[in-house]
Amino acid sequence: MGAERLLPREVWRRWRRAGALRPGPHPSDVEVAARRFLLLGLLPLWVVPGLADWWMHRRTGIERTSGTKESVVHALMMTEAGVPVVMGLLARVNPLVLTTMGASAVAHGATALYDVSLATGEREIRPVEQHIHSFLEVLPLTALAFAACLHPDQVRSTLRGGTRPRDWRLLPREHPLPPWYLAGLAGVIGLGVVVPYAEELRRCVRARQGAAG
Repeated sequence: MGAERLLPREVWRRWRRAGALRPGPHPSDVEVAARRFLLLGLLPLWVVPGLADWWMHRRTGIERTSGTKESVVHALMMTEAGVPVVMGLLARVNPLVLTTMGASAVAHGATALYDVSLATGEREIRPVEQHIHSFLEVLPLTALAFAACLHPDQVRSTLRGGTRPRDWRLLPREHPLPPWYLAGLAGVIGLGVVVPYAEELRRCVRARQGAAG
């Protein structure tokens, strides 16, 4: 009984200790967590909805409606969404990386708003496509939030202006991905993002040239 009565006190004492609320994983654990989330979470959420979005553009005949102008905007949006993901995988998180992620998130949101205003009235935007957009729109913010949660020291450094020279250099991760993994990653991004949207742009350009001729 005595031990049971002391249990809440012991819990309270541990709660009040200075380090009790400061989870401090080893740097290698942080890198492993970041890679798993980026590779198994954000990367699929970039590539798979990106492919689905490209297919919706194709089904609604983008080359016959809003055409090249909207296709260029789509390519820009995929780039803005991809920059935080790729930087999170390859670069060491510092004020430069966090600032770039934040800028990508702001730019992506502004471009997404312009994309909707451009497509509205030009072609059919189905509810499924709108739902796909919801996945793509949160990617830059998700990458930024995840990196900030794992690297609070770098967030503080960013807010203070990054006083060290290394704060504003693009540095590789301490434990970079092996070359064969990077090659596979490049293949996934190339086949899942670059090739489809390049095909869309080419299709729109050809349709525009055919209409002009």
